[in-house]
Amino acid sequence: MGLRDPQQVFGIQELYRPDHEPADIDIVAVHGLNGDAIKTWTSNNVCWLNHRDLLPKYLKRARVLTWGYNANISSLTGRSTSSERILQHAQTLTAQLHADRDLEDANDRPIIFLCHSLGGIIVKRALAYSASRHASKIAHLHSIYTCTFAILFFGTPHHGSSKARLLGSLQKLASLAVPNGVVQIESSLVNALEEESETLQNITDQFAPLMANFRIFFFWEQEKTDFKYAKEYIVDETSAAPILDNTERCGIAADHRGMCKFERSTSQGFRTAVAALRRYGLEAPQVISSRWTKTAEMLSENRRHEAMEMLRGIQPRPADAFPSETVHRIEEPFSRKEILDHVDRHKRVTENNQCK
Repeated sequence: MGLRDPQQVFGIQELYRPDHEPADIDIVAVHGLNGDAIKTWTSNNVCWLNHRDLLPKYLKRARVLTWGYNANISSLTGRSTSSERILQHAQTLTAQLHADRDLEDANDRPIIFLCHSLGGIIVKRALAYSASRHASKIAHLHSIYTCTFAILFFGTPHHGSSKARLLGSLQKLASLAVPNGVVQIESSLVNALEEESETLQNITDQFAPLMANFRIFFFWEQEKTDFKYAKEYIVDETSAAPILDNTERCGIAADHRGMCKFERSTSQGFRTAVAALRRYGLEAPQVISSRWTKTAEMLSENRRHEAMEMLRGIQPRPADAFPSETVHRIEEPFSRKEILDHVDRHKRVTENNQCK
């Protein structure tokens, strides 16, 4: 990785959309540490996410997006060091993906994530964050969690590793960006990674209760990465593909960086991943439609409770002091002015009745 590419993409970028028919699913690719929104998925100028003989050929009604962010861990490559934490990246991914889908009038369209390496950690944190957005003014962010149907993890370190092993994986990832002969400043990098390794474990713990809602496919690297001085696995099989109920797992005959780059449709890794994507794409619309119904009921109930708490907070009254049409008006958030106006009207009616 040399000097910073001036065309490096940050944020959401659309790579492909159907020509003559509406999309029925969004596929969102998220790169990992020291990765790139386009190059992570590209080999010999072939990006399998938008090449018409590759992914679009098999999922003709999928819109394909990639999300880029500052994932640079070392300034030694000519790029600025990322000062953002995983949560900030996760919040940004959630907000930017929602904004893109909102402008496309596609808030209810199913989502499938493709994640390479630590990109999977950010997606897991983003989904946990989205799942917790219940309050009326931010409930729109809940749609990312609601619409996510499946996640394909390519070499992401999961809870199958101990904290020490997670740290080891991160150190190996970082060393890919550190030129030979610059070992003396690597200690500060290691300290930062050691601090983050516990964070990664906590994110996995937050994600675990949500996993049952998604189709999960784990891929691990079957070839070691050449570090010049040695060849090692970046993320080993037990970490990249934990054996869990109702999940799929498969090895890919490539090293860590090459495991998500496909040049030909005959590549076995490509065929396995795309077959899963096509299967998920067929199942997703019906499942997400049903999930939306349940989510709408849950958010409506939350909004009803919020409204009642606001009413009680302004002036305690008996449960039947407010007409049912006020309590159950949940199609849009209550404003404080609306509630105060209603309280004033109710007060005037009560005072008039007392005078009679």
